Order: sequence, then C-alpha cells, then structure tokens
Amino acid sequence: MRPRFTGGRNIAMKLPKVRFDRTVAFYRDVLGMEVVESSDVDVAVGVPRSVSVQFGPVTLWLDRVDNYSRADLWLELFTDDVELATRHLAGHSVVPQDELEQLPAGMAAHWFTNPVGIPHIVRLAD
Repeated sequence: MRPRFTGGRNIAMKLPKVRFDRTVAFYRDVLGMEVVESSDVDVAVGVPRSVSVQFGPVTLWLDRVDNYSRADLWLELFTDDVELATRHLAGHSVVPQDELEQLPAGMAAHWFTNPVGIPHIVRLAD
C-alpha cells in the first residue's frame, strides 16, 4: 500500500534577521503584494516574527530566524496517512527530521528533507 501525497497551501521562506525587513519590503513595496503580520505571539519555536503573502493559490510565509545566515525554503505536503507515509519514505532512505522545527503538540506530522536538503512537512490533509 502506498500513501497519497499532494502539495500543500503553505511555503515558508526562513530568512536571516538581517535580510527579513528588505525581503518583506520586496514583496510588499516592489511587487505590490499584500503582506499580513502574523498575530501569533509565538509563531514557532525560533521564529520571533512571521508575515504571510498570498502567492497565487498558496500562502508564502516569510519567517525571521535570528540564527540563520542564509535563506531556506520549506514546503508543505499533505498525505492521507502520516504513519504510512513515514514508512514509505523510510523505505526510500528518507527519515523524519523533527528536530528541524518543533511541531505543535498533537499534530500528526513529520519533517523530512529532499535530496538537496529542502525541508518538507508531511501532515494530514485538512
């Protein structure tokens, strides 16, 4: 049995503190996209500030990560069975890397990386 994977609605660009404001200004002022500041006090562990940009059918999250020296792109995948997906990926030598970022308590999900190191969250579809 093979799990079903589909692309999610969220992409996160993890940005160093020194480039955060310029990157937000690029999407807001240069491209003219609406930028919405996250109202969550604790966006995620290690992410003191986050804004969202509606990027066509997906939401692009610009996350400030103070200890980063370069930007990273993080992707979201949905599946119908997280545990089956985890076993399937393990069969292809792709193992969970949940140490990348703490998941909310009770969330059925795992972090993985693709062969070039791009993090993907694999979680239950909404």
